[in-house]
Amino acid sequence: MQLRPEGVRPVLLQCHDRSTPFPDPEQADGNLVAIGGDLSRERLLRAYAHGIFPWFGEEDPILWWSPDPRGILEPPAIHVSRSLRKSARNRDWQYRMDSDFAGVIDACAAPRPGQGDTWITPAVRAAYLDLFAAGAAHSLEVYQQDRLVGGLYGVALGGLFFGESMFSRVPDASRLALVLLARHLQHWGFGLIDTQFITPHLQSMGAREIPRRDFLRAVADLRTQHTHADWNISLPLPGMF
Repeated sequence: MQLRPEGVRPVLLQCHDRSTPFPDPEQADGNLVAIGGDLSRERLLRAYAHGIFPWFGEEDPILWWSPDPRGILEPPAIHVSRSLRKSARNRDWQYRMDSDFAGVIDACAAPRPGQGDTWITPAVRAAYLDLFAAGAAHSLEVYQQDRLVGGLYGVALGGLFFGESMFSRVPDASRLALVLLARHLQHWGFGLIDTQFITPHLQSMGAREIPRRDFLRAVADLRTQHTHADWNISLPLPGMF
C-alpha cells in the first residue's frame, strides 16, 4: 500500500512527550499529518478525538493519517440487499459483541489473498487490546456452530464509531457484522461510522465520501455526545434484517 504520498510535511511526535498535540489536519499538506510518537492509550484516544488514526507498515515509523476525502457511513443509511436478507434468514448465524476481541483482531491481521503484509503488527495488536480493556475499543463477532467466521472491531468515542478492520471466513459474515453494528449504533444514538476510506464493498452497503473538513466538524460535534450503548448484547434487535 502507498504509505508516503509526495509533498507532505508531517509533524514529528516524540515518544517521551505524550502531551504534544496533534496538528490540525486541515493545516496538513496532504493526508499524512504526523510521524512518530507511540501507541499509548492516551495518544490513540487523542488522535481519534481529532479525526486522526494510525496506519503503517511493519518497517515504517508510526504514521498518523486524516485522509481527504473521508469515508463514512451514517447508521440509518446502511443498505441491506435482498440476497443478504435471505442469507441472514437461511443460515445458522449467531452474533455476539465483545466476546472475543482478541480473536477478531487476530483474524483481521491474518494474511489475505492478493494483499501485502498486514498493518496490524504485534505493537498495534497490544495497543488495541489495551483500548479494549479500557472499554474504548469493541468488537462484533459472527459465529456458525460456535465457530468465529466473521467480525469487525473499532473504537467508540461519544457518538462516533471508528471502524478499523473486518474479516470474513465465509460469505456474507463481514457484511452481516457491519449491518448489526449499524443497527445497534442507530438504536443507541450514534451519529457516524468512520470507514476511513471507501471500497466498492463498503459503498454497496451505503458508505460514502465527504470532505475532510465536514468529517472533522462532525467529530467535534459528536465526540462528547452521551450514548446509551450496551456492548454486552448477544442477539440482534427485532427487525434488524
